[in-house]
Amino acid sequence: MNRFERAPLMPGEAQVHYLDGDLKIIRPGHFVRCAVTGASIPLDELRYWNVEKQEAYATRDAVLISIGAKKPE
Repeated sequence: MNRFERAPLMPGEAQVHYLDGDLKIIRPGHFVRCAVTGASIPLDELRYWNVEKQEAYATRDAVLISIGAKKPE
């Protein structure tokens, strides 16, 4: 999926395969869960993910926590 395509928004959690700079919708849904916080992330607001871990992150700070970096002050 690229920024010009829109997956149909289905209720519930989506199953996504994260790629470099892109993602592939396996099971349609409205959101994915942040691997660090557990927060729901609407698919159209998803900006951060890890291809190797196949995890989504709600914020830049969540990414830093996931890699063991200190949270910026």
